[in-house]
Amino acid sequence: MWKNALAGACLALALPLHASAQTPPAPAPAYDAALAASLGADEHGMRQYVLVILKTGPNKMADAESRKKMFAGHFANMERLAAEKKLVLAGPLDGKEGRRGIFVFATPEIEEAQKLVATDPVIVQGEMVAEYHKFYGSAAVMMINEVHGKIQKK
Repeated sequence: MWKNALAGACLALALPLHASAQTPPAPAPAYDAALAASLGADEHGMRQYVLVILKTGPNKMADAESRKKMFAGHFANMERLAAEKKLVLAGPLDGKEGRRGIFVFATPEIEEAQKLVATDPVIVQGEMVAEYHKFYGSAAVMMINEVHGKIQKK
Protein backbone atom coordinates (compact mmCIF):
# COMPACT_ATOMS: atom_id res chain seq x y z
CA MET A 1 0.00 0.00 0.00
CA TRP A 2 2.78 2.44 0.80
CA LYS A 3 4.21 1.69 -2.65
CA ASN A 4 0.96 2.92 -4.22
CA ALA A 5 1.00 6.01 -2.04
CA LEU A 6 4.67 6.67 -2.88
CA ALA A 7 3.99 6.20 -6.60
CA GLY A 8 1.02 8.55 -6.36
CA ALA A 9 3.11 11.15 -4.52
CA CYS A 10 5.89 10.92 -7.12
CA LEU A 11 3.35 11.28 -9.90
CA ALA A 12 1.77 14.27 -8.18
CA LEU A 13 5.20 15.93 -7.84
CA ALA A 14 6.21 15.11 -11.43
CA LEU A 15 3.06 16.50 -13.10
CA PRO A 16 3.81 20.16 -12.31
CA LEU A 17 7.40 19.69 -13.52
CA HIS A 18 6.15 18.16 -16.76
CA ALA A 19 3.58 20.93 -17.21
CA SER A 20 6.16 23.66 -16.63
CA ALA A 21 8.46 22.10 -19.25
CA GLN A 22 5.80 22.53 -21.92
CA THR A 23 5.84 25.65 -24.06
CA PRO A 24 3.33 28.18 -22.75
CA PRO A 25 0.76 29.49 -25.20
CA ALA A 26 1.84 32.55 -27.13
CA PRO A 27 0.50 35.76 -25.65
CA ALA A 28 -2.18 37.57 -27.57
CA PRO A 29 -0.71 40.38 -29.67
CA ALA A 30 -0.99 43.76 -28.03
CA TYR A 31 -3.56 46.10 -29.53
CA ASP A 32 -1.85 48.86 -31.51
CA ALA A 33 -4.20 51.84 -31.61
CA ALA A 34 -1.96 53.86 -33.93
CA LEU A 35 -1.73 51.00 -36.44
CA ALA A 36 -5.48 50.40 -36.27
CA ALA A 37 -6.14 54.08 -36.94
CA SER A 38 -3.64 54.21 -39.82
CA LEU A 39 -5.41 51.26 -41.49
CA GLY A 40 -8.90 52.68 -40.92
CA ALA A 41 -9.84 49.80 -38.61
CA ASP A 42 -13.00 49.80 -36.57
CA GLU A 43 -13.17 48.28 -33.06
CA HIS A 44 -13.17 44.78 -34.59
CA GLY A 45 -10.08 45.43 -36.71
CA MET A 46 -12.27 45.54 -39.82
CA ARG A 47 -13.17 48.14 -42.43
CA GLN A 48 -15.36 48.64 -45.50
CA TYR A 49 -14.05 48.00 -49.02
CA VAL A 50 -15.51 47.57 -52.48
CA LEU A 51 -14.87 44.20 -54.12
CA VAL A 52 -14.90 44.29 -57.91
CA ILE A 53 -15.26 41.15 -59.97
CA LEU A 54 -13.89 41.59 -63.49
CA LYS A 55 -15.78 39.55 -66.06
CA THR A 56 -15.32 38.95 -69.75
CA GLY A 57 -16.70 41.91 -71.69
CA PRO A 58 -18.30 42.21 -75.11
CA ASN A 59 -15.13 43.27 -77.01
CA LYS A 60 -12.28 40.80 -77.22
CA MET A 61 -9.30 42.60 -78.69
CA ALA A 62 -8.04 40.37 -81.51
CA ASP A 63 -4.92 42.24 -82.61
CA ALA A 64 -2.01 40.75 -80.65
CA GLU A 65 0.04 43.96 -80.40
CA SER A 66 -2.97 46.06 -79.35
CA ARG A 67 -3.94 43.39 -76.81
CA LYS A 68 -0.41 43.38 -75.39
CA LYS A 69 -0.49 47.19 -75.01
CA MET A 70 -3.94 47.09 -73.42
CA PHE A 71 -2.81 44.58 -70.78
CA ALA A 72 0.43 46.52 -70.18
CA GLY A 73 -1.78 49.52 -69.46
CA HIS A 74 -4.00 47.36 -67.21
CA PHE A 75 -1.00 46.33 -65.09
CA ALA A 76 0.41 49.87 -65.02
CA ASN A 77 -2.99 51.17 -63.89
CA MET A 78 -3.12 48.61 -61.08
CA GLU A 79 0.41 49.56 -59.97
CA ARG A 80 -0.54 53.25 -59.93
CA LEU A 81 -3.71 52.64 -57.92
CA ALA A 82 -1.82 50.41 -55.48
CA ALA A 83 0.89 53.08 -55.03
CA GLU A 84 -1.90 55.57 -54.25
CA LYS A 85 -3.24 53.07 -51.63
CA LYS A 86 -6.57 52.92 -53.42
CA LEU A 87 -6.22 49.38 -54.79
CA VAL A 88 -5.34 47.06 -51.91
CA LEU A 89 -5.69 43.66 -53.58
CA ALA A 90 -5.94 42.41 -57.13
CA GLY A 91 -5.51 39.12 -58.89
CA PRO A 92 -6.75 36.78 -61.59
CA LEU A 93 -9.54 34.26 -61.21
CA ASP A 94 -9.93 30.90 -62.92
CA GLY A 95 -12.11 32.23 -65.73
CA LYS A 96 -15.10 30.06 -64.82
CA GLU A 97 -18.40 31.67 -65.75
CA GLY A 98 -16.47 34.54 -67.36
CA ARG A 99 -14.92 35.69 -64.07
CA ARG A 100 -11.42 36.93 -64.89
CA GLY A 101 -10.15 38.80 -61.84
CA ILE A 102 -10.80 40.82 -58.72
CA PHE A 103 -9.97 44.23 -57.33
CA VAL A 104 -10.44 45.28 -53.72
CA PHE A 105 -10.58 49.05 -53.27
CA ALA A 106 -9.99 50.96 -50.04
CA THR A 107 -13.29 52.79 -50.23
CA PRO A 108 -16.73 52.00 -48.85
CA GLU A 109 -18.39 53.73 -51.82
CA ILE A 110 -19.25 51.86 -55.01
CA GLU A 111 -19.35 55.16 -56.93
CA GLU A 112 -15.71 55.85 -56.01
CA ALA A 113 -14.69 52.33 -57.07
CA GLN A 114 -16.51 52.83 -60.38
CA LYS A 115 -14.45 55.98 -61.05
CA LEU A 116 -11.23 54.09 -60.29
CA VAL A 117 -12.16 51.10 -62.46
CA ALA A 118 -13.07 53.44 -65.33
CA THR A 119 -9.35 54.33 -65.60
CA ASP A 120 -8.43 50.76 -66.57
CA PRO A 121 -7.73 50.03 -70.27
CA VAL A 122 -9.43 46.60 -70.16
CA ILE A 123 -12.64 48.34 -69.07
CA VAL A 124 -12.24 51.24 -71.51
CA GLN A 125 -11.76 48.79 -74.40
CA GLY A 126 -14.66 46.53 -73.30
CA GLU A 127 -12.38 43.51 -72.85
CA MET A 128 -13.80 43.25 -69.34
CA VAL A 129 -16.78 44.56 -67.41
CA ALA A 130 -16.98 45.13 -63.68
CA GLU A 131 -19.40 43.90 -61.05
CA TYR A 132 -19.34 45.80 -57.71
CA HIS A 133 -19.96 44.54 -54.17
CA LYS A 134 -19.60 46.14 -50.76
CA PHE A 135 -17.16 44.09 -48.69
CA TYR A 136 -16.38 44.16 -44.97
CA GLY A 137 -13.02 42.61 -44.11
CA SER A 138 -9.88 42.85 -42.05
CA ALA A 139 -8.19 46.25 -42.10
CA ALA A 140 -4.91 44.32 -42.30
CA VAL A 141 -5.66 43.90 -46.03
CA MET A 142 -4.42 47.49 -46.32
CA MET A 143 -0.89 46.18 -45.66
CA ILE A 144 -0.83 43.62 -48.48
CA ASN A 145 0.93 45.84 -51.01
CA GLU A 146 3.61 46.87 -48.50
CA VAL A 147 4.28 43.27 -47.49
CA HIS A 148 4.10 42.01 -51.08
CA GLY A 149 6.83 44.45 -52.09
CA LYS A 150 9.08 42.86 -49.48
CA ILE A 151 8.55 39.30 -50.69
CA GLN A 152 8.40 39.84 -54.47
CA LYS A 153 11.66 39.00 -56.28
CA LYS A 154 10.60 40.10 -59.77
